[in-house]
Amino acid sequence: MQRSGLRLAAVGHVEWVRFARVAHLPRPGEVVHALEPFDEPAGGGGVAAVQLARLAGSSMLLTAFGEDELASRSVDRLRELDVSVRWAPRAERTRTAVSLVEASGQRTITTFGPRLEPSAADAELPWVELGAMDGVYFTAGDPDALRQARAARVLVASPRARAALGHGVQLDALVLSGDDEDELRVADQVGDEAQLLVWTAGQRGGRFRARDGSTGSYPAATAPAATVDSYGCGDSFAAGLTYALSSGVELSQALSVAARCGAVCATGRGPYERQLSAADL
Repeated sequence: MQRSGLRLAAVGHVEWVRFARVAHLPRPGEVVHALEPFDEPAGGGGVAAVQLARLAGSSMLLTAFGEDELASRSVDRLRELDVSVRWAPRAERTRTAVSLVEASGQRTITTFGPRLEPSAADAELPWVELGAMDGVYFTAGDPDALRQARAARVLVASPRARAALGHGVQLDALVLSGDDEDELRVADQVGDEAQLLVWTAGQRGGRFRARDGSTGSYPAATAPAATVDSYGCGDSFAAGLTYALSSGVELSQALSVAARCGAVCATGRGPYERQLSAADL
């Protein structure tokens, strides 16, 4: 499945993340030594925007940063990855995080500082351009930002955008981790606003429920290599689903593309070393 010319965007948060490998996660009171550290601008908005760009050739990201060096570094790096970054300034510093990954590929994330979210009141952000988008993936913002994003032909959201959900904006899909209690709780509260609910379960595949009452499951995709790092798999999956739904394919094919995006992301260090591209479809 390939469709050129799709206009896609992500609306959400970015964090400057230090990635490193550890033999195992530290137990209380234990000191462990991290190996092979590197930094990337990540977070749900950043990861999804890059995955959308790899599938469609380019994408736009609407986000917020502190007015600091990490903002400049984040914008430069994301632009290298074919993302058009549009951002609003905040008084707080750009959020940072540390992601430690074990030999199994499982990661643990610790964040520092508040999540900076775009707002419909940000005059710096081109909200009107979302009306020309074929698809938008939304991870963070206020209710009016979600209303602006609804102007796109397809709108997919994450339960992490909890502050924007529950205000009557209809979604084409809500994508959540079936193992995350917080996301499950949000989905229980606002799931009736989505035409489609998708629960992911990593290597166990996942399941879905449509508003018409139909339900089903989908298998996990076969990874092209061993699992290295699970960071970014969920947002790569959701971005892949946004791309596929925007392409107009049937649900089973859309879920297959999304599952492949998640599986490929897990085979690289950090979120960007390996992501599914248009050439892989």
